[in-house]
Amino acid sequence: MLQIRELDEIQKRLLREVADLHNIPEGAYNIRANGQSAGRQSSANIDIVPKEGGSGLDIYVKPGTKNESVHIPVVMTQSGLTELVYNDFHIGEGADVFIVAGCGIDNCGNANSEHDGIHRFYVGKNAKVKYVEKHYGSGDGTGKRILNPGTEVYMEENSTAEMEMVQIKGVDSTERTTKAELAAGAKLVVRERLMTHGNQYATSKYVVNLNGEGASADVVSRSVARDESFQLFDAKIAGNAACSGHTECDSIIMDKGRILAVPSLEANNVDAALVHEAAIGKIAGDQIIKLMTLGLTEAEAEEQIINGFLK
Repeated sequence: MLQIRELDEIQKRLLREVADLHNIPEGAYNIRANGQSAGRQSSANIDIVPKEGGSGLDIYVKPGTKNESVHIPVVMTQSGLTELVYNDFHIGEGADVFIVAGCGIDNCGNANSEHDGIHRFYVGKNAKVKYVEKHYGSGDGTGKRILNPGTEVYMEENSTAEMEMVQIKGVDSTERTTKAELAAGAKLVVRERLMTHGNQYATSKYVVNLNGEGASADVVSRSVARDESFQLFDAKIAGNAACSGHTECDSIIMDKGRILAVPSLEANNVDAALVHEAAIGKIAGDQIIKLMTLGLTEAEAEEQIINGFLK
């Protein structure tokens, strides 16, 4: 089985972009390159098992596992390749684990390249998960770079899931769907960061059901739409018990970009406390002027503001 050092330089660059990997990671990992596994390792407490037919993985984290990580990045450099992968994470009771995913596509050809990844999380009682998913596109071909991530989170009592979703550059089309079901005392935190440019298209749809007493969710998206790109943020939080929920979309619009924010709340219990916020606007002129007085050009000032906003 291949190791990271045997990947080509473009694939290594993609791994650095989406998973911050410069060498073989410690702990459990599976690296997928052009539809095939390019390296896999389980650990004493984390078992990575391929699904029959090669359609994805089952990742089992033993109960009580602490301070361990799982890396499952995907890189694609073959133009015209399309794949659909299902990865299921089974997080044992009381475990505390860090999971790094993400996909990078470098398309220098004329055919579209597409990766659709469905990640399902089964988070046991009192378990904690931190999940980071980054998407990145590059290449000078006319073929598109398409990423459609689907996430499902099923959280048992008093579990915690913190999810960071990042897409900053180079992805032509993405449709993100996220569904979460929270039992009593469960806590979900989502932080999405997104930038589109050119004619790119990106949708993010969230449906979060707070089913148990004391469950809570905080779903926040920060985004920038440049050139003629389009973004849709559609987030629904349903309070089905005495719970608390918050969703927020904070966006910068530039050039001829378009953004549609659709925050939605559904209270099905008198003690459900739900809040939504949405703000879309351009960069304030006084912010640019202030930075220009420090010696930056207008373009450099805009980049500084955007980088700080998406940090």
